[in-house]
Amino acid sequence: MANTKSAKKRILVAERNRQSNRTYKSTVKTLIKKTIISCENYKKDPNTDNEKLVKESLNQAYSLIDKAVKKNVLHKNNGANKKSRINNLVKITLKD
Repeated sequence: MANTKSAKKRILVAERNRQSNRTYKSTVKTLIKKTIISCENYKKDPNTDNEKLVKESLNQAYSLIDKAVKKNVLHKNNGANKKSRINNLVKITLKD
């Protein structure tokens, strides 16, 4: 257990940052899953509405990944890897 006032404050700050980072990571995972589901729906029923949903979910995922990288929640290479993975999936889906 921390003894000094500054050490106690660091514990509080670290916990607050951990919760914030956890929220970002969870939301990134959720948006990636939504993009994957949108791609699967497009494969089943290729129409303009489903294509629009795929592109919107991809843009949302890209935006949040970039913000997470900017705030050092994700490493830049990890963010690039996630973006590349979902982009390849969307390219394959929309190409067919």
